[in-house]
Amino acid sequence: MSKMLKIAICFVTVLFFNCHPTDEQTVIKFWGFGNEGEMVRPLIQEFERQNPTIKVEVQQIPWTAAHEKLLTAYAGESTPDVCQLGNTWLPEFNVLHSLEPLGPFVQRSSRVDLNDIFPGVLKTNILDSVLYGLPWYVDTRVIFYRKDILKLAGYEKFPETWSEVLKASEIIQQQAKAKNKICYPIFLPTSEWVPAIVLGMQSGGNFLKNKNSRGNFSGGEFRNAFSLMSEFYRKDYSPSGMQLITNLYNSFSDGLIAMYITGPWNIGEFTRRVPPELQNAWMTAPLPSMDSLRPGVSLPLGTSLVMFNSSKHKEASWKLIEFLSSVEQSIAFYKITGNLPPRRSAWKDSTLANNKYIKAFYQQLQRVDPLPQVPEWEQIVIRLQTYVEYIATKTMTVDGALKQFDGEVDVMLEKRRWMVERQQ
Repeated sequence: MSKMLKIAICFVTVLFFNCHPTDEQTVIKFWGFGNEGEMVRPLIQEFERQNPTIKVEVQQIPWTAAHEKLLTAYAGESTPDVCQLGNTWLPEFNVLHSLEPLGPFVQRSSRVDLNDIFPGVLKTNILDSVLYGLPWYVDTRVIFYRKDILKLAGYEKFPETWSEVLKASEIIQQQAKAKNKICYPIFLPTSEWVPAIVLGMQSGGNFLKNKNSRGNFSGGEFRNAFSLMSEFYRKDYSPSGMQLITNLYNSFSDGLIAMYITGPWNIGEFTRRVPPELQNAWMTAPLPSMDSLRPGVSLPLGTSLVMFNSSKHKEASWKLIEFLSSVEQSIAFYKITGNLPPRRSAWKDSTLANNKYIKAFYQQLQRVDPLPQVPEWEQIVIRLQTYVEYIATKTMTVDGALKQFDGEVDVMLEKRRWMVERQQ
């Protein structure tokens, strides 16, 4: 055998053992969705450095394909060990009995403190008193607004109630008309269901009734919320569609819109897309309320880390969940992605504490309530957008729209209703 051939064999042998897990390593599969599936890799590398006996295979899946991919994997008994899961997806996969309860792991953990997690967010991971996920990052909705436009209307700070927002909208529009300008004080897109649901939550309405087996959108509380929202469209305080708002950031910068309900990802977008001379003219604020409590209730969104009960490496999988959900790694993940940490103690870090736009999100996360924990919920709210459009365009009355919508919801919940009636 030639000397060069021996060197080549040695090189290939070293490369093989460096690139493949050894027999002593435990290999676990982690699925991350969208941008997070790529951005998590530096954290995974640090985890592997701290846990040399564990190898993590990361698969990045687009959000548009994630739900179908998970269902296909479940049907084919090929789910990953650990997965990023949207909070509103947990009930569906719990119904399939595919998730591993995490309570026993948390009880013996020295790194996980459930009391340190925003309570409203933690509740989304608890189904029938069982913990199935740990929040990875949190999301909620607040108001982004033009400080200068609100100030001209006589508001040094953002209004605390929706009745005051209506009043401010009237003043802002009158001032714009006096200057022969068009202004929609608040942008409530009919393609988004969040404003309608937020107002319904703040009205105290239960979206579903009879053990979540029937729609209750035509009930008095949600009807009041929908009526309030319809006022913004009726008085042209919000455009009834997207036709005039071709670019959100340009419209905000030009003063065509002055208020918009949105999430934390837009901090970066507004910072980049609003002109430099207007960077001190916008701010964030918690949602106004319809009661005496401040701020108004908002949604606990985001994603959680779950373990599938088909995993053959549960201890190693738990170590990964424990690591990624830790205070230190949630701060590191925020610095990489801008995703907000679920652990309240993480917000003491200077990168969050010194960000003036983040403060409203911290305040809002103190008052978030879970959405109905039924698998059909996403299907329901997507359909709700159609009825928001009917109200905005005056195609239907509030009462007529909500009565018809309840009928559609009842059809979506038919299987659940059969199960409830059978139990009774």
